[in-house]
Amino acid sequence: MNTRSSRLMVTYSHPFSLAGYPGVLPAGAYEVIVEEELLQGLSFVAYRTAAIYLLIHGRGGQAGRTELRMITQSDLETAQSRASGFDTKQQS
Repeated sequence: MNTRSSRLMVTYSHPFSLAGYPGVLPAGAYEVIVEEELLQGLSFVAYRTAAIYLLIHGRGGQAGRTELRMITQSDLETAQSRASGFDTKQQS
């Protein structure tokens, strides 16, 4: 199956939380990876979202550790609405 990935940087100016994960994540920039898969059998090229991940870099005693958390589009939007003053920038 043909897949593609895109990266998005999301910056939170306030701490936020994600449904299904314990604790509060600190304010800062986070990388979001969106994986999409090619829809087969169409007369045009179309993709659908297969997975969305948020990269969490460890801090303090967890420095050097990176965690890849699977999230939903709804989780991402909810976290953004809770943390006022967020900014997003698309990366290629």
